[in-house]
This record gives sequence, structure tokens and C-alpha cells, in this order.
Amino acid sequence: MRGRVGVAAAAFLLAGGALDARAQNGLGREVSPPRGSDDITVLAHLPLGGGFSVTDVEVEQEMSRPYAYVARAFGEYGFDVVDLADPGRPQVIYRWRIENADLHRGNGAMDPKYFKHNGRYYLVQSLQFAQGSPDAALGAVVVDVTELPDPSKVKEVGRIRVPDRPGGFHNIFMYKHSNGSPLLFATTQGPTVHVYDMGLFVDGNEDEALVAEIELPDNPIAAAGFGRAYHDFFVGYHPESGEDRFYGGGVGGYFVLDIGDLADPRLLASVVGVSGVTRGHTITPTPDGRYLVTETEYQYAPLRLFDLKPALDGEVSAISQPISAWTANWQNLSHNHEIRWPYVFVSAYEDGLQIFNMRDPNNPYTVGYYDTYDGPHKVGLCSGRVCNGAFGVDVRNADGLIVISDSETGFWVFRWEGFDGWNGDDWGVPNVSSVQDWDNGPGSP
Repeated sequence: MRGRVGVAAAAFLLAGGALDARAQNGLGREVSPPRGSDDITVLAHLPLGGGFSVTDVEVEQEMSRPYAYVARAFGEYGFDVVDLADPGRPQVIYRWRIENADLHRGNGAMDPKYFKHNGRYYLVQSLQFAQGSPDAALGAVVVDVTELPDPSKVKEVGRIRVPDRPGGFHNIFMYKHSNGSPLLFATTQGPTVHVYDMGLFVDGNEDEALVAEIELPDNPIAAAGFGRAYHDFFVGYHPESGEDRFYGGGVGGYFVLDIGDLADPRLLASVVGVSGVTRGHTITPTPDGRYLVTETEYQYAPLRLFDLKPALDGEVSAISQPISAWTANWQNLSHNHEIRWPYVFVSAYEDGLQIFNMRDPNNPYTVGYYDTYDGPHKVGLCSGRVCNGAFGVDVRNADGLIVISDSETGFWVFRWEGFDGWNGDDWGVPNVSSVQDWDNGPGSP
């Protein structure tokens, strides 16, 4: 069902960082006020429904378009559009759900990403449905969201299907390539990432939109029979070399490729043979492309930091040891993250929002936090492991607004004292983050 709502249930407004003690979390119990550092202010909390029905989040970057997109999973199977015109009073203004949701099985919607093309704005929502249920071949839905906040003018443009690799797209990334194309990078149930030219797609040339595939490089773990697949990735411009760089985590570790020529990706550096890392998960480079912040998905695993310089300079064939590590709580697991140098914003599952400073990459340290999850340890779908709580995080560069999507407790909006926005030029580093300049492309002043 594709539906819309004018206004969601009222947001829980949090004054001075204190949540009404009568509020309920997504598990349906009254909870004590979540705790955080004194420099974190909670502007709002919008419950969306528990049961691991909330996954990742994406916030648009233009102040004139105050919208966040929250992916919905495990029964909800779609996405919500949240209006942040008043960050203290977020409202759900549109909901999209797959048809015949009760017949579907699998994760559902995982990763939302938006892009701009020819003056119009689009959302790509990745989808994952299990074989044997409807839409197992469906990877993503593409929706025109240009006319928001009017929900009646939100229109579906098309759907990306991969019939030869059923199981959908777990993670996606939108990147404005130096050739001018708005490219969608998507994981598949196979050894390659699919690359789609979304300009071609939304202009009606869907059959021509798949323009490249990026194969996971050879490595000892893959060669030992553990399969060959990517899990997550980041794509960014490297101003010093003028390269479009792909940073991928997958079976064996983490890999950096030059994808200036999409038809002929060139391996630049590998992080393999790392103790405790058989499958790379989330990966994010610093703006200069020298350091990596990485995750591998198991309890007790910290975020590992790597220095790529020896491999990029040709001094070693591969990086096999981190230079440091960070964790919020050694008994738990930190998940997705956004770098706004020198800060790393983390959705740390059961530990909520966490922020650490990596100005000295050898000695990262926590500078702020807020616990969005107040439920039991390793429960529900996460029985026996840590995967519940703060799932996704995003930062609006223009004003420093921080959002968290929590699998159980919903959508959160934060301010961090002293952080009023981010531009790499202010820090003496390239102005490179997950945020794209859709009008001018990478390398623009």
C-alpha cells in the first residue's frame, strides 16, 4: 500500500535533554529517562513503532528541503518521510509501503538515499525480500519527492529489479561522479556491486541504467571458500589525485579502488589479514582518503582505524593491522557512522548516539553521547547477539543537525553544543563527506 498521512502522532518533545519518564519505548514498557552527556540536547523524539521496524536514515542537506527519510523493515516494508521544518516538532508527512506487505518476507527496506537530477529530487529506497515471497528480485524503488511537503505529489518513478540475483539490495550509496552522472552503487547477492546511472533511469532509459559492476578483489578469505560479496561501501572524490574512489567492505576485509573509469576499476589498497576481520562491514574514509574507520559485525568488535598511506604509497602490499580502535562499550557493538572531520558520529546500537574525536587517529576518544535505546540486552531478532537500538545516523552539514534512527524507539533529533555545521575548508581538509554537491559535482570550489 502506498499511502500518506498529513501529520503523524505528536513527537515527544524533550526539554533540556530530559525525556518524560512516562514515555514508552518501542518494546511497550515505561522506561526511565535515557542518559547523555551534558553537551547533547535532544530536540525531539518521534516513536515510529518497535519490533525492529526502523532501519537506516537519510537527511536532505539543503535547508530549503527539511526532510528526512526513514527506512521501515520487518512488517512495515517501506519508508517514512519526516518533515524537519521545525526540528523540535518532526512530523511524518508521507508513508510508502509495498503492496500486499503481509505476503512478503525478509528484511524489507534497509537503506534510503536521495539525489538531485535536472532540478528534481529523488529518493532511492533499497529493498530486500526473501526468495519464495513476492518481489524477491526487487532491489529498490525510486520515488520523485520534488514537490514535498505536498504528499499528493510524491510519485513513484520505477523499480530496480535483479532477477538473476534474488534477495535485493542490502546497502546503497549515491555519488555524483566526476563524469557528471548521478550514480547508484548497490550491493547484490553476488560478487559484484551494481552501478546504475540514475540520470538514465529517471529519464526513462531503465534498460541502459546498469553501467558497471565492481567485483570484490581476490583475497585469502574469499579464496578459502567463504564466498565473494560486498556488504557496504563509501564512494568519494580524492582531490589530491583527482580520482573517484570506491571504498568497499566485504568478504576478506576492506578495499580501495579507483573508479574514474567505471569499465576498468583499479585496486589502490587492500586491508586484509586483519585479526578478527573475516568480513568487512561498514567503511568510511577521512576527507583526505588516508585513514579508514571500519566496522565488522560481531559482539565485542570495536571500530578499527587504519592508515592507508603505506599501501597507497606502495610500501606494503596490504594493510593488516589497525593503528587504533574505539568502542562505546566493549560488551556491545557500534554500527554505522558518518565522518565530519575530526568527529565521527556513530549509531552504536544499544549505546545510542556516540561521537568521538579522531584528530589524532592513533588516539580516538569519546566527546559526546546519548542513549536512545533503553531495552534489554540481545533480545528479539537479536537474540544472542547485539543488533538492536541505534541503527542509522546522519548529519546535516549546513547547520550540524544530527538524526538517529533507532530500531525500537524510533526517530531522534539532536544538537551537539558548539557543532553548528561542517565544511572541510574550515578544518584544513578536503570538503569531502557522504554529502554530495548535486549541482556542481566533485572537486567544485
